[in-house]
Amino acid sequence: MATTCTTSIATSRAPDKNFFTPSDKIVLEVLYNDLNNAEDEKARTGKTTTPAQDKSAIKQLENLADPKHQNFQPTIFSSWDHDLNDLKSPRNFHEAILQKYVKWARTVVRHQTDVVFLSHIIMYFTTALPSAIYLFYDFHLWHGFAHIIYIVWCSGGFTLMMHNHIHNNGVLSKKYAAFDWAFPYVLEPLMGHTWDSYYYHHCKAHHVEGNGPDDLSSTIRYQRDSIWDFLHYEIRFLLLCWFDLPRYFISKKKYNLAFRITCTEQSSYAMMYFLAKWNFKPALFAILLPFVILRIGLMIGNWGQHALVDDVDPNSDFRSSITLIDVPSNRFCFNDGYHTSHHLNPLRHWRDHPRAFLAAKDRYSKEGALVFQNIDYLEITFRILTKNYMYLASKLVPMGSQIGMSQEELAAMLKLKTRKFSEEEIATKFKKQN
Repeated sequence: MATTCTTSIATSRAPDKNFFTPSDKIVLEVLYNDLNNAEDEKARTGKTTTPAQDKSAIKQLENLADPKHQNFQPTIFSSWDHDLNDLKSPRNFHEAILQKYVKWARTVVRHQTDVVFLSHIIMYFTTALPSAIYLFYDFHLWHGFAHIIYIVWCSGGFTLMMHNHIHNNGVLSKKYAAFDWAFPYVLEPLMGHTWDSYYYHHCKAHHVEGNGPDDLSSTIRYQRDSIWDFLHYEIRFLLLCWFDLPRYFISKKKYNLAFRITCTEQSSYAMMYFLAKWNFKPALFAILLPFVILRIGLMIGNWGQHALVDDVDPNSDFRSSITLIDVPSNRFCFNDGYHTSHHLNPLRHWRDHPRAFLAAKDRYSKEGALVFQNIDYLEITFRILTKNYMYLASKLVPMGSQIGMSQEELAAMLKLKTRKFSEEEIATKFKKQN
């Protein structure tokens, strides 16, 4: 991508297509077409109309996810894309095996687009699980370090696969319902999760509260470019989640949920304790370190997702979360970058986020939504904590009234969105929730 000038960010640009998913390429081409052709006054007043190119792009995205269409493309692996048309007449042994695998896998997963979920499950059961078992059988320090590096590498993809699992009550077809229910209880401890806590914390608390004052992972009471505030946020989640989550459900009179999360969370800690007491070294690398690293990572990611909150209307999903059209979040973590789209409809299928984003593009523009490219949540957290707003502005894909603003103006706008809310402001701006 051409270097962004400091005077105007609306100069002619094109997206850097390296490593983007096919859907991200389509979305970015539309956004950059808007950037390069929009008239500033129309963009600022929200009077732009959806051109034929937008409709064509939306249709193209629909076809990619439609099993009945000739252009349908399931996601098979995270790291690279396959055109099913290339597999109709296999040219070698590897393509023939892949063809048979895809044909079978489409009958196993709940949505035919989601072959990648089965690929991940097979990978974890043939690598992470045997590795953890062997650590307890014959521990070597080099194996412990290799194992934890591999688990950290896999934890993002596993967590976002589970993100789809908890929002859609599973990822496999009804025929495999028993295994679909059971496999998380085997894999979650190995990947740093306690049993069921992700479901209760994320679905039953975070999405109910939407980063509002009662959200346990809310960022609004913190100065979000302060390292000290961030450390307070991290340490509280790491040390007190076991207490805060049941307490939240009790405060909402959801006693059944409070009881269930207490049982699953405490049983997870008991499992960690007894494994560590029995054989500490393998337990450290197989269970304890993944737990600590993942919990730290989850809050770093959530901070990046909800650090930029509009001070005028922080209750709006368009204004309290962001959209990333980047490399890791969408390619390796199932379109996790479309976080605003996810908050608008938590049940929306992950492959549908790019289409839904383009279909609502004018609304995103009018609401002043933030869209970035080539930057992930972890780096956004880092750039905010180091107050590098000019860098963040260079990664922004301007929409609506943002088009025509200088990089300095965009940086100042982003800085304003990290301001801590006072209790008086919270009582006023979130009065519907109190």
